[in-house]
Parts: sequence; C-alpha cells; structure tokens
Amino acid sequence: MPACALFVTHGMKLFMDYSITPREFEQFRALIYEESGISLNESKQSLLVSRLSKRLRTLGLDSFQAYYDLVAGRTESEEFTLLLDLVSTNKTDFFREPGHFEFLREQILPTLQPTRRIRIWSSASSSGEEPYTIAMTLHDSVPDPDQWDFKILASDISTRVLARAASGVYEDERVRNLPRDTVKRHFLKGKGDHAGMIKVKPHLTQMVCYRRINLMDDAFPIKTPLDLIFCRNVMIYFDRPTQAQLVTKFYRYLKPGGYLFIGHSESIQRLDQPFKAVAPTIYQKEA
Repeated sequence: MPACALFVTHGMKLFMDYSITPREFEQFRALIYEESGISLNESKQSLLVSRLSKRLRTLGLDSFQAYYDLVAGRTESEEFTLLLDLVSTNKTDFFREPGHFEFLREQILPTLQPTRRIRIWSSASSSGEEPYTIAMTLHDSVPDPDQWDFKILASDISTRVLARAASGVYEDERVRNLPRDTVKRHFLKGKGDHAGMIKVKPHLTQMVCYRRINLMDDAFPIKTPLDLIFCRNVMIYFDRPTQAQLVTKFYRYLKPGGYLFIGHSESIQRLDQPFKAVAPTIYQKEA
C-alpha cells in the first residue's frame, strides 16, 4: 500500500486518508508558484492536503504523486484550473469594500465627463461580482449612461469561475443586502424552475467582456491604455518579488493619471514601485 494512503472503514464505505510527502509538497508548491504566482509556505501544507484529498478520491487516485503526474505539464487543462480553484479562495461579494466604488463615483467619473469614456480592468474577477458592481456604479453615477462609452475587461485564471461570471446568474441571497431599488434596476428575478435565482440585466452584461488572463504572463492582451485596474485580494497570495513584478506590469497598462485599486488587506508601500498613494488602497500613476 502506498505510504501516503491509509484506508479506514466507516459503515459500509471505504475511505482513503491521504498524507503528502515533503517531496510531493515541494513539487506542488513549485508548480503552483510557477504557473500562478501563488506562494504556499510550509504552513499551507495541511490546507493543500485537505483541499486536494477530496479530488484525489473523486479521481480514484491513491497518492498525491499520481495527482501531480496528472496535472504537471497540462497547465491549460480543466483539471489544473480546478487545482488552482481549490488552493485559492474565490470569495467575493457585490459592493465589497464600498469605499472604492465611492471613489470611482465621486472622484474619477467627474473628471471624465468631457470624453464620457472609461476603460477598466477587473484583473481577478472571480465569479463576476466585482465587474458587475463596477458596471452598476458606472451606470448609476451619471445622468445619461447611454451616452457614455463604458468598457470593463474582466479576467481570471480560472475558466470555471469565468463561465459562471459570464452567465450573470446568482442565488438571490447574493443580493439580499443590496438596496431594493438597486436589485430591481439591475437584476431579473427568476421564476418557475429558476425561482431563488437572479440574473444580471443586459445593460450591465454588455459593458463587461470576460477573458482568461494569467497575471504571471509577461504581457497581457490589452492594447488600449486603461483608466483603472482593480486587483483586490489577490496579491496576498504572492511573495514580495511577484507582487513587485505585477505592480510594475500594471503601471505599464495604465494611462498617465490612471488608478490601481488593491484589497484592504494588501499594501504596495514597501515595494519599489512608482505609484502615488491617493487614498487607502488606491494608487495613481503620475500624470
């Protein structure tokens, strides 16, 4: 029997209790870091085991080495995407960290009134709550939204969460804490077989384009200089050199005077970077 697996009985079922060898953990850690920038230190070993064990059982594999052999060299596969989903946390909400959207509404949009044009990148969009919140903020902050040119690029490394985001369909409890008029204005309520679900209305979905982008790539498929980049609650998974490299890349894709928004648990102050802090977790490229 493999050293990493212990069979235990429970009632009429047979379960496999997995453990991981130091070599296997190093293999996974190097692969995940190289492909996604996520840095797993030794304290994350038990988390990796607990989150991947169920997947090993589902696939009928008897060791972490077998699972590594399955995903290594196939980083564009659905299975590798699922691996990244399992080791990261795709927690997000509509209007999470509301001060960012207040800043967008009150400080940024008025300066763009002459051109009525804005380009925004939600660089870790997960299941779509962030880009749709941006779209709602844009739509509700100007008196004539149909006269504006709003474009939001929403990306993630996970094709699985991108598919969910592009559908625009959520459990209605996801908008339970939003003002009733906001929900009525921007969401359709499911009926019949879709009771308990809501769907983002077309005036928002047409503002958002979803695309898979790996933030570890040297260059991004973005040709138009951006007014804003949202990269919130992502860099907490990266080590400092990876954070610095990513922030430098973001700088290149922003217009002079453009803004970078990061999560409230993050900071780029200690990095060697050219941004100017203008508000908590909001940074500006010098004009």
